[in-house]
Amino acid sequence: MHKIQEDLQHKRYCTATFIDISQAFNKVWHPGLLYKLKRTLPHPLYSILKSYLTNRVFQVRYQDEYTSLYNIQSGVPQGSILGPVLYSIFTADLPVSDQTLIATYADDTAILASNTDPLTTGRHLQQHLEKLEHWLKRWRIRANESKSTHITFTLRCGECPAVYLNGTIVPQRTTIKYLGIHLDRRLTWKPHIQSKRKQLGLLLQRMYWIIGRKSKLSLPNKLLIYKTILKPVWTYGAPLWGTASQSNIDLIQRLQNRILRMATDAPWYVPNQVLHTDLLIPTVREEISRLSSNYKAKIEVHPNKLSTFLLETQGPGRLRRHSPFDLLHSFKT
Repeated sequence: MHKIQEDLQHKRYCTATFIDISQAFNKVWHPGLLYKLKRTLPHPLYSILKSYLTNRVFQVRYQDEYTSLYNIQSGVPQGSILGPVLYSIFTADLPVSDQTLIATYADDTAILASNTDPLTTGRHLQQHLEKLEHWLKRWRIRANESKSTHITFTLRCGECPAVYLNGTIVPQRTTIKYLGIHLDRRLTWKPHIQSKRKQLGLLLQRMYWIIGRKSKLSLPNKLLIYKTILKPVWTYGAPLWGTASQSNIDLIQRLQNRILRMATDAPWYVPNQVLHTDLLIPTVREEISRLSSNYKAKIEVHPNKLSTFLLETQGPGRLRRHSPFDLLHSFKT
């Protein structure tokens, strides 16, 4: 988000490809993984992980019938703590480029390129994808081209040219979901907030019988259900999408008002602010500010010192938009 916002401020095109890896954890090539483990780790630790990966078997059951045992020749154990760690080691040598930015989290991979010229931006991204093709082929990883996504973040007219992966054009979209966050090409956060509002509405319908006006459940328990089940749906990623316009933030605030009024069976003439004050529930803006402060505190003590560049202020920009760290003090009441 820091990179995209910086490009929007400087009138650059930021084009990105979000790569979908087919059955990522199931298709990790054991000989390749063991080679990288042996090259990276001390021999005793390598030997332990080798015994952990090898001589594993599986069988299939259908009703009361079982197949024979078969050796597992690829993949990392699902549901284990080591699974994502081993996958991260296996993909740690992804090709990089001076003209692009690569962002990875387990099997979620994004490649971003930026420039004031859309043709140059697209060329840089395509060159990186060609390097990635050779790497994927070498380590026997298959990318799903049809499920991958190409998007251009910009406030200018036009699009960056299409890009190809393994000879197949990557579908272009105006929105993308990455790590649970919906990103639109202008970074307004409207699609993300609307998605969360819809998700909350459906969840509230299912839980109305227990937190609604006619429910006999005590008020403290109703509030507990809201805080532990409903509220986490919209607070996820708040230090990022909290930079949205007030009209978009109000979509979540109005729903919270409705839930509090419903839980307390408050009459129409009781102000929403009174409900928030009496129930000790912060407003959406106040919650965003609190979460942003916590986020900043974590970055300041993070062991990876490279993360501290996120704290650097860029000064006043040409856009009337807030950055994530503008949320620390601007909206506190």
